[in-house]
Amino acid sequence: MHYHHALAEEIRDAAARLLAEDVGPGDITAELIPAQQWAKARVLTREACVLCGVAWVDEIFRRLDARVSLTWHAADGDRLAADSVFLELEGPARVLLTGERAALNLLQTLSATATRTRHYVDLLQGTGVRLLDTRKTLPGLRLAQKYAVTCGGGHNHRIGLYDAFLIKENHIAACGGIAAAVREARDIASDLPVEVEVETFDELDQALAAGADIVMLDNFGLDDLREAVTRTAGRATLEASGNVDETTLRAIAETGVDCISSGALTKGVEAIDLSMRLTETWEAR
Repeated sequence: MHYHHALAEEIRDAAARLLAEDVGPGDITAELIPAQQWAKARVLTREACVLCGVAWVDEIFRRLDARVSLTWHAADGDRLAADSVFLELEGPARVLLTGERAALNLLQTLSATATRTRHYVDLLQGTGVRLLDTRKTLPGLRLAQKYAVTCGGGHNHRIGLYDAFLIKENHIAACGGIAAAVREARDIASDLPVEVEVETFDELDQALAAGADIVMLDNFGLDDLREAVTRTAGRATLEASGNVDETTLRAIAETGVDCISSGALTKGVEAIDLSMRLTETWEAR
């Protein structure tokens, strides 16, 4: 399935799931508000961040009530200053409050991923090294977080188990060696990239001899990364992985590898502090 088609489908499905878990059979607290009362609201961020999740929020309120209008003052990927208002809404007061938590939960999570990614990308500026995500995503949010990584300036490593080969230690053992695993991958799908994860220079040499497109250097120290770059001499793309955080990222990049992958972009993010407040209410006529 094409990525963008899958993402559009995921947005619809995610909005439905979020509303189902939060609203269920109905928002009983919202029923305290007269049905004819309308309101305006604004959403702001309490901290600097990179925005992500616009389409999901649009879909949440579309599903709740098409009469809700949303005015965005920023787009996915935009940097927001602390205390800036980036969204204004208008519609039935009941609906605005019913959709608030589902919308903010999604926004705060995806914006956190985009923000962490942008921070890491900024640390890599000038090195030419690409920052990659991993499959260590929050359950049920794979495509959403992968999209958020791109909004932060990062790159998707692979979407799932189906769009690229990543041959790891257990695959190698089960296949009977690196050469056999790479050969089998070429037989299965010759058009897909083949990556081999290695932990030693001997494994690196085997992966290069087998014709791997990409070699993941797992938990190599800085000196060993430099040596791996020299040994490889451009015969394969080199990806550094393991022990990657904001304190080690730049030094890893300066060893000469082509890309760095980090699960921290998606698995360990802390939600951005967002807030929605009603600014005006009136009785609709």
